[in-house]
Amino acid sequence: MTTGSDRIRAAFARAHAEGRAAFMPYQMLGHPSLQASPAVITALADAGGDLFELGLPFSDPLADGPTVQAAGQQALDNGITVARCLDMVADLRRQLPDPPFCLMGYINPILAYGAERFLRAAAEAGVDGLIVPDLPPDEPEAEEMAALCGRFGIAPIYLLAPTSTADRIEMGVLRSQGFVYLVSVTGTTGARAGLPADLGDFVQRVRRIAAQRPASERPYVAVGFGIGTPEIAAQVAQIADGVIVGSALVKLAGSSERPAEDVAALGKSLRDAARRAIAEPGDISDPSTAE
Repeated sequence: MTTGSDRIRAAFARAHAEGRAAFMPYQMLGHPSLQASPAVITALADAGGDLFELGLPFSDPLADGPTVQAAGQQALDNGITVARCLDMVADLRRQLPDPPFCLMGYINPILAYGAERFLRAAAEAGVDGLIVPDLPPDEPEAEEMAALCGRFGIAPIYLLAPTSTADRIEMGVLRSQGFVYLVSVTGTTGARAGLPADLGDFVQRVRRIAAQRPASERPYVAVGFGIGTPEIAAQVAQIADGVIVGSALVKLAGSSERPAEDVAALGKSLRDAARRAIAEPGDISDPSTAE
């Protein structure tokens, strides 16, 4: 049976075969409106989105910056719920059979819905991965959530920051499936003017840990937070396997009179900028070739 991790890894491998990092756009489900949200996501797929992070709105999103917080509140005001989010994902999956969908949401709404019930419904809707920003890999509940994810074929994906402890980084890399999400900066989401000077060292540190896993299970490395321009996307593509863009796309979706068209145009420019050097066989930067 093909799992969410298999589909995620295949998407990274396809992007790398084209000589680029995977372009991974984020959108908040239900924003800027219940009608526009699926249209924006579909337009981003047409613009070349390789994998999608789809946000579950929550009233207390600690890891989100002002733009994504506002988008989540707008989605809640629009009447979005967890059940409606899952229905929206199911509708999107019928339109977009290929790109992996990774839900990104906080633990409280998932527990309120019922973790097993949520993951069963997510799998039925076509979800491939789950990212829970406020559930670190070393929390006892994380192991339970990972076991449920495995039961339903959904890849658990963990966020790691430069300030994470050594034990948490190792655990996050060894427990993530498909890819591991590296936060480029300390703080909340939001576009920034540049990247930290030590980001490359952080990425290589994670790669060395990932290399301990068999090649068929080794997670790719994606970087997010602070990537809002083609120039920064190009820089990230030189050191990471995937480029995650959230706030810049969300802000444009909420401010544009033509959200689908304008977000797709920005998305295409970000994807085109994410060219990368193709790894040599055996290079730990490319899990599809390393042994």
